[in-house]
Amino acid sequence: MKITIKKKTLILSSLILFCVFISLLFVQNNFYLYKQPIAEVTQATPKDKTESVGSVNNEAIIFHQNLVGKIKNGEQKDAFILLENTYSSSGAHDHKYQVGDKLFITIQSDKGKELTGIIDYPKRDTYVVVAAWLFMVTVFLIGKKSGLFSIVSLIINVLILILALNRYTELEGASLLLICSGLVVFFTVTSLLSVSGNNEKTYAAILATIIGTFSALLIAYVVMKVTAEKGLRYEEMSFVTRSPQKVFLASILIGSLGAVMDIAITITSSLYELYDKNNHILLEDLKESGMEIGKDIMGSMTNVLFFAYVSGSIPMLLLYLKNGAPLNYTLSH
Repeated sequence: MKITIKKKTLILSSLILFCVFISLLFVQNNFYLYKQPIAEVTQATPKDKTESVGSVNNEAIIFHQNLVGKIKNGEQKDAFILLENTYSSSGAHDHKYQVGDKLFITIQSDKGKELTGIIDYPKRDTYVVVAAWLFMVTVFLIGKKSGLFSIVSLIINVLILILALNRYTELEGASLLLICSGLVVFFTVTSLLSVSGNNEKTYAAILATIIGTFSALLIAYVVMKVTAEKGLRYEEMSFVTRSPQKVFLASILIGSLGAVMDIAITITSSLYELYDKNNHILLEDLKESGMEIGKDIMGSMTNVLFFAYVSGSIPMLLLYLKNGAPLNYTLSH
């Protein structure tokens, strides 16, 4: 029996390693899939550097590089091109490039034998594949069969979300809130059924998740109406040609789904475990136990959500504070 288990583990590990190798080999040589020219850096030479001081004494060093790249696709394939790169010491929105880096470029001139161009952005699909494999392998090692179903469910949900949003952008009269409402129901059903199986506990978690998520949407809508949306700022949606209020509500709907689903499955699993241990437990006792479990996890879940959202805002918080903005102004923006 142990030999059979070890054999299955070895076969599965070999299959995963083979898939990782093939996928990395593919993304390292998939230049033909892109219409935009891609160049691989073959030579990187430092040029000079300058110091810059801002109005609030923020110091930054600006570096300049001369690069030579070999074009990997398109009509000028295998030709060499001259590129210039400028990057700052902070590296907030620019990069220092090295030999072997692959870059998306725009060819500016092909006069004579020398090609010149500008750098648009680096080719990052290799890093995306590595991160995706690390995530999937970790989930599989921890969750085993449930982890595998979780990965499959996640992939399906991501594809459905992309297709739905693409469809929304193509239709002028479509309701984003209605589309996201349908997605919430679909994501909840598929995710919980794939992870927890087809049973009463899953049905209870699905119902609790849907009720909780739409309750959060209703609360947000009521608060926006009562406060006349004071304090809400839509600067990041200034270029969106759709109603920012509806986009904001749709983002609340999708954003709250994960937290509500986590709480719902935690409480329902705990209550069903209590019921399995004692079939004669009173309904009032189950309700009280559910309330106590909810109180216990509410604080930790609040902190998780707070730090999750704040972590994405740290760059902007630092930018405001570093430029002398008051704390209340920074937090309100």
